[in-house]
Amino acid sequence: MIQKESPTGPDLALLFARHTADMHTDTPPESIHMMDAGELDIPQVHFFVLREGGVPVAMGAFKIFDGTHAEIKSMHVLAEHRGRGLSRRMLAHLMTAAQAAGVTRLSLETGSQDAFIPARVLYEKAGFTECPPFGDYVVDPMSIFMTRTLA
Repeated sequence: MIQKESPTGPDLALLFARHTADMHTDTPPESIHMMDAGELDIPQVHFFVLREGGVPVAMGAFKIFDGTHAEIKSMHVLAEHRGRGLSRRMLAHLMTAAQAAGVTRLSLETGSQDAFIPARVLYEKAGFTECPPFGDYVVDPMSIFMTRTLA
């Protein structure tokens, strides 16, 4: 079950630790654009957790820039739970929740390295296409920017 929660929940430390470790594996610090739990704990961010048996196994969020444009943030599934479609479920949930919040354009930044190929394939299958940097982002060889409209 996927539910909206606070990113500062006491049992989310493992998700955030693994997400942080993955981001730092082969990405230089200046090219890491993730938000930590405290940064995600603001009214503009809608944060969701997928739990199995009460245990958090995946997270995802979107941050609203204005009334109609939002960015996907902090999508992560614990490695031992990958390959079961949980990322696809979380992404579909984020898209539905963003649309319900009035978002008509959903964008994201992901890595250009090989480790991010599964994420890019997931986003492409969901209708996202590459786009120029948006918001405060600038061109970065370590980043790929993607967007799609929500109808």
